Amino acid sequence: MGWKDFYHNKWTRFAFWAVLYILWVIWLENYWWLFGLVVLFDFFITKKVNWLFWQKKYKEGEKRNAALDWLDAIIFAVVVVTFINIFFFRAFKIPSSSMESTLYTGDHVFVGNLTYGPRVPQTPLTIPFTHNSFLGRESYSTLIHSDYRRLKGFREVRRGDRVVFGFPNGDTVLAKYPTDDYYALCRQYGRENVIANWGPVKARPSDKTDHYVKRCVAVAGDTLEVRDGLVYVNGQKQTVYPGVQLSYSVVTTGQKLNAKTLEKLGLNISECFFSAELPGYPFMPLTEGMLEQIKTIPNVVSVTPNLDTDEPDYPDSDMMLFPFTEGRGWTRDYYGPIWIPQKGVTVEINNENLAFYRRIIEVYEGSDLKEAIENGSYTFKQDYYFMMGDNRHNSLDSRYWGFVPEDHIVGRPLLVWLSTDANYKFPKNIRWRRFFKFV
Repeated sequence: MGWKDFYHNKWTRFAFWAVLYILWVIWLENYWWLFGLVVLFDFFITKKVNWLFWQKKYKEGEKRNAALDWLDAIIFAVVVVTFINIFFFRAFKIPSSSMESTLYTGDHVFVGNLTYGPRVPQTPLTIPFTHNSFLGRESYSTLIHSDYRRLKGFREVRRGDRVVFGFPNGDTVLAKYPTDDYYALCRQYGRENVIANWGPVKARPSDKTDHYVKRCVAVAGDTLEVRDGLVYVNGQKQTVYPGVQLSYSVVTTGQKLNAKTLEKLGLNISECFFSAELPGYPFMPLTEGMLEQIKTIPNVVSVTPNLDTDEPDYPDSDMMLFPFTEGRGWTRDYYGPIWIPQKGVTVEINNENLAFYRRIIEVYEGSDLKEAIENGSYTFKQDYYFMMGDNRHNSLDSRYWGFVPEDHIVGRPLLVWLSTDANYKFPKNIRWRRFFKFV
């Protein structure tokens, strides 16, 4: 038997796909799926059932039906892409500048699911190629909903990882402003006002909340503190990653800085506002590398970090910064210390720390808050993480909405495959240098 005959032998093909299928079932850890071997056996060997019923079998010389051929291609694409999205990787567009200069607004990235392990779909009845909305309406049904489960991945989330996750506060959204933080708006304007003006309110399952991308700065069991805008974990200053940037006040001799010079530095021009009164740029986001280069520009007089030492009304008021209690004196640049909850650890519940753990107990873990208060203690059921954007002064992150539960973790951005800049028109809006850039 030649190689070609061996390859096309029905028993060889069945054995090949059966082995792959069994390995997938072992990874899935749901052995009821082994009954699928019966389908494979019939598909390759007995052929009693027409599993590809939508395909037309043409007789020799018969004209092909283009509509049926397109239907076959579409069904195949939907099945394959859905399988890849669930178990391997998915496409994601960076929606904001919170991760600049690491990930830019308009970057289209592939997010790998295998690093931390794929989440088994909890809400599987979803329109293909959509996440949570389609034409302004929900693209999913909660008729079938299962508990959270994650398949084995290569490793756990580590400090310093850039992570894509479901927005923790995204379980409740406003119909007119679904991307805004409903809870923050309620604290700012009052719940009745918010619902009356921007409602009604809609609930979303945890696997259907909007996707965010931030850097994990602390993992379960860590104690985090922010001093002078820099992160300290367990008392040690954290590495300042190349993409991390803070806001600076840049005073010039009175003239604007050359736009091309700023672009070459990697700055987002839309975030660089010139003020003639200063004169200069009141809020210029700079990495450590950019900072040194800005200082060398001849018409730059001074560069001063914009660190919030007091408590302004917004965005750093007590009602905006987690855990939303008065009198802590925290700001986005002087925050903490705060302990990150860890699975299996039991903590005392009292008036001092209840604000930190209330949402975890009631929402993320679905436990009885009253019982926890009466017992005076609570044992966490899953790990949590603290996420911050690399653009530290233009990022709504864990400082503003708290911990990210383990069951909200989606994956890790791997590759930028397309990048566009909304500040320019085609073709100048294409960032060619970012094509196929590994993250």
